[in-house]
Amino acid sequence: MALSPASLPLSIGALVGVLLSGGFVWWEVGRYATPQVPVSLFDERRELFAYTAGLFVGVPLAVAFVLFFDSMANGALAGALLFLALLVVGGEVAQWGLLRTRFWGFGESGPFYALGYRASIGGIIALALVSQYFSVASIAWAGILLVVVEAVAVVALEVAGALLSLRSRPGSGRAGGGPVSGGIFASVGFFLVGLGPIAGEAGAFGGALLAFFGAVLVYRRLRPLLGSIPPPSAGPPAVREGPLPSYGRTDASARDRREG
Repeated sequence: MALSPASLPLSIGALVGVLLSGGFVWWEVGRYATPQVPVSLFDERRELFAYTAGLFVGVPLAVAFVLFFDSMANGALAGALLFLALLVVGGEVAQWGLLRTRFWGFGESGPFYALGYRASIGGIIALALVSQYFSVASIAWAGILLVVVEAVAVVALEVAGALLSLRSRPGSGRAGGGPVSGGIFASVGFFLVGLGPIAGEAGAFGGALLAFFGAVLVYRRLRPLLGSIPPPSAGPPAVREGPLPSYGRTDASARDRREG
């Protein structure tokens, strides 16, 4: 069945959103599941459910993002800041609620579920962003590249914010973190992405790239905490000496230990 012109932008947006968010969960979160590691550090079924829940929670947040984007384009700064606040606070409250449920928040594996949850929310926001662009009359290659960069930045902001919004555990050696830190980070990042409608093409690319690279730096700094999480039902995390293990999809040493 052929796609109608009205449904084509939504279909393109859905494709981009699923590829970005689902690809992140498959590649990055999957690094900490068998067969990449001897024992999965989270429950794969709960991770899938967290991702699915994020698809629904992401809808009202995507609406807030579109209204924020439109307000920026119209020069309505007060309205833009209001919708930005709704977007950021909504994301923080959503993660707070997820990690206080018995299903997802009971145990040490909560950061993995938060990552899947927030990646899915980012995918829905990316869907709204991309579909909004492809629904306009004039489409250019530069515009397509820009909206893809903005979509990547949105997902990166969500997953980096997921780790930054976690409170540091005693003895983890990590300072700071929490919903306030995550909210400030997300506010600055989304504001940079929202510069697109008012900063011109060069400013739009600059803002989106700055938000993306900032999210990458935050995520890389916090990523080691994932490797310190014990498998479900394995008890509290053990005290480690030396650097954390580096997991990967071709971890031959881990595979050899399982087969030995």
